[in-house]
Amino acid sequence: MNLALKSLLRPLFKLLMLLLLAVLSLQLYFVGRIALMAVLAPESTAFQRSEIFRVTNTTGSLKWRQNWVPYAEISVNLKRAVITSEDASFTEHDGLDLEALEKAWGKNTVAEQRAQKQTDRIAAEEARRQKWKKTSAAPTPQKLVAKAPKIVGGSTITQQLAKNLFLSGERTLLRKGEELVITLLLEALLDKQRILEIYLNNVEWGEGIFGAEAAAQHYFRKPAARLSPYEAARLAVMLPRPRYFETRPGSEYLASRANTIVARMGAVSLP
Repeated sequence: MNLALKSLLRPLFKLLMLLLLAVLSLQLYFVGRIALMAVLAPESTAFQRSEIFRVTNTTGSLKWRQNWVPYAEISVNLKRAVITSEDASFTEHDGLDLEALEKAWGKNTVAEQRAQKQTDRIAAEEARRQKWKKTSAAPTPQKLVAKAPKIVGGSTITQQLAKNLFLSGERTLLRKGEELVITLLLEALLDKQRILEIYLNNVEWGEGIFGAEAAAQHYFRKPAARLSPYEAARLAVMLPRPRYFETRPGSEYLASRANTIVARMGAVSLP
């Protein structure tokens, strides 16, 4: 190997070593933080900090409700409802539910195909309208807009917790890879009961409303320990879109889906 090639490869090697060291340091940071969570509750999550920034910058004020309660003081109904709605095999998997991911992938593929067909139909209709416009003096009808496909997730409760604790909301392969690593670390360093306890105390249930206790007080004026099966099911159904359902308490879907969750709650096991 000649000197010119060596002089070229040397800085590249140093750069790669620095990148490797940075990645390793980051993983060690996650290990340390998660290990502490076995005995200490996290003060805040990455998602909560981003929400604080968003709300204060858009409204100029911050109404924040969160009150950590121990696992034993969270209603069994809520634990069952959330597991039923979000991750029915929570106590059985090691952080990843491949079957749920496969089903979500299939549903998303179908949704995207339907959206593409709708886009093609609208494009053809717009072309027809443009042709009609050239031969008519009548006003142009309102422009048609294709609906975005409804994308469903296959994330487990542990994956959701990994994302909320440490990661941004961007959807990239790098972020998904980091989510996978953190998910496995959570499962390795914490037991299922602690994972569910941290999740239920930090998950969003409305703008500035975080955790089971705050949600129970806000929506039902009672502590999380006293939630009925139906109340718990309504909160569980809200989880994918809490700010949406917060403004639609009379939603027929919310009521119907809550009844379905109540009927299924007895079939899931608790950690």
